[in-house]
Amino acid sequence: MSWADTDIHLMRAAIAEAENAKASNEIPVGAVVAWSGNIIGKGFNRTIQDSDPSAHAEVVAIRNAAAVQKNHRLIGATVYVTLEPCAMCVGAMIQARIQRLVFAAYDPKAGAVGSVLDLSDIKEFNHRIEINGGLLAEECSAILKEFFAAKR
Repeated sequence: MSWADTDIHLMRAAIAEAENAKASNEIPVGAVVAWSGNIIGKGFNRTIQDSDPSAHAEVVAIRNAAAVQKNHRLIGATVYVTLEPCAMCVGAMIQARIQRLVFAAYDPKAGAVGSVLDLSDIKEFNHRIEINGGLLAEECSAILKEFFAAKR
């Protein structure tokens, strides 16, 4: 797969958000929501600092984008995230009507778009998301591995 410059640029913005999470001693996952190539929302894992188990990077970014757009539907938007989303985050994307998901590293423990299960392939859901995985995967995996190695 050949990645567009825009995808790489926006994944780099998600990586910057992951670095913000790392600086906050949170698991370093970052996300941005883009529409027409422009960032309309961003976020990083905040579960510890917010005492909120739903404050994953994707959910934080979607909430931010929805507030900016003043709409709970983000039709036409793309989410860029440094780690394959979990079931909760994919559910939020479906509810927001996200058009496309671009993620970096696969998550063999909780990934919900192919690694553990695939919520993008359930025909009964009323919305489909285009899935693109693996962009800058090695770089994002290294950030996570370094974070957890430092914790041990």
